[in-house]
Amino acid sequence: MDITYDHKFKLLLIGDSDVGKSSILLRFIDDVFEHIHSTIGVDFKLKILNINGKKVKLTIWDTAGQERFRTLTASYYRGVDGAILVYDITNRNSFENLQNIWIKELNMYSTTPSVKMLVGNKIDQESRVVTRDEGKELAQSLGTMFFECSAKTKIGVSNAFEELVMKIIDSPEISDIQQNSI
Repeated sequence: MDITYDHKFKLLLIGDSDVGKSSILLRFIDDVFEHIHSTIGVDFKLKILNINGKKVKLTIWDTAGQERFRTLTASYYRGVDGAILVYDITNRNSFENLQNIWIKELNMYSTTPSVKMLVGNKIDQESRVVTRDEGKELAQSLGTMFFECSAKTKIGVSNAFEELVMKIIDSPEISDIQQNSI
């Protein structure tokens, strides 16, 4: 059975190890929360969304955050329509690495225009060290969208993905590429 889609997008989750990228993805795809071991290399999941009456197929790539897998991930940046840069609000290094490492890698290896979103995860935790305002400021300085969420409690997870997809659909430079590839 051949299913047609109005849009097909490739999304990428990037950020340091243990910030919750896989947990966010699992919450979004299957609506479950599990403590997950670090991703080795890359994993990906498919999800079909209906957004504003349009059928959207998402291929979401979950990358390993460890340094030793960095060379493997370069090829996964190609053709990305949207990127979610994840940090842990209880870990300042993971936040600083978005600017020092992850956004630079994304810009270096991306082959197409993409919509970018910073996501602060673990807002259910009381030991916050990165404020919401700091997240917003960094997102603004990098020209990205901004969300906070909790994979554990599911607050904000679906909203972040849906807002990202709506922004991709509304981005002419991405939509034009998509129309030519469907």
